Amino acid sequence: MATKRDQQVIAIEEHYFDPELTQHFSSADEVPSGLRQRLEDVGELRLREMDEAGIDIQVLSHAPPGTQRLDPDSASLLAAGVNDRLASIIKTNPQRFAGLASLPTPDAAAAADELERCVNQLGFKGAIIHGLTNGTFFDDKKFWPIFERAASLDVPIYIHPALPHPAVVDTYYQDYLTDYPGLETAAWGFTVETATAAIRIVLSGVLEKYPGIKIILGHLGEGIPFLLWRIDHALSRPGNKSLSFRDVFSEHFYVTTSGNFSDPALLCSIQEMGVDRILFSVDWPFVANDPGVEWMESLHLNNEDKTKILSENAKRILHIS
Repeated sequence: MATKRDQQVIAIEEHYFDPELTQHFSSADEVPSGLRQRLEDVGELRLREMDEAGIDIQVLSHAPPGTQRLDPDSASLLAAGVNDRLASIIKTNPQRFAGLASLPTPDAAAAADELERCVNQLGFKGAIIHGLTNGTFFDDKKFWPIFERAASLDVPIYIHPALPHPAVVDTYYQDYLTDYPGLETAAWGFTVETATAAIRIVLSGVLEKYPGIKIILGHLGEGIPFLLWRIDHALSRPGNKSLSFRDVFSEHFYVTTSGNFSDPALLCSIQEMGVDRILFSVDWPFVANDPGVEWMESLHLNNEDKTKILSENAKRILHIS
């Protein structure tokens, strides 16, 4: 396996479906059959496509919306089962799979405890949060116990997109969704919602309160690296509370290449954040493996920087041995 340069490849935002959880969201029924087949496969098909592309390890995480839109009791019960089953999947092939926990954020205290269980007992590498929790952004203080626990465990939280708030969809996107349904999701809606969540986390003060927190954003940072200077400058103007947005963001956030195989976007992210904060990801099966690996192989980066992006940064941040 590995790339043509014999570099190990770790892809850290690669999704799957848990059959018990997906029964609870109707959007799963709308997933095309080929895509659903891949999401439900955690064996032969997945491994074959990893091998064909030269991917050594997938860090598995449940596809959105996860447990973020359930009631507290259902979320807690389902998340525990989802994580136990993911742990069993990983045990079948521990050299090829690792995991991010699904957290029952509708019950923040239970989510913090579940994160600790998943890291200490199941060996998970962090957690993933999909969008808003029943309409509430993740920076709300009721969620701060999750941040505190993640910092104490030294594991990252992956802030992943989900469908935007219905009021946003109605106001911003509805007029064009018949002809361009992707506008609501990966083309724009996902980016706006997730970038807003990240900016709010910086502004909330939670990162100063728990300075060990590590946050991961996909898709090369949901556009924030490109806008980092402007955001920082605008928030530094008179009338704003004193804050170096650029410094706080660059100290706590990491970005992945998931579904954004763009040379200029990657170089912008490296220039703004440094190569040590870039991690390889495909976003499988929503994006195919081959283009991501082939893109990395064709990049005009030195071998040391490519190795950092393809595996070394993930090993360090996720404690993958």
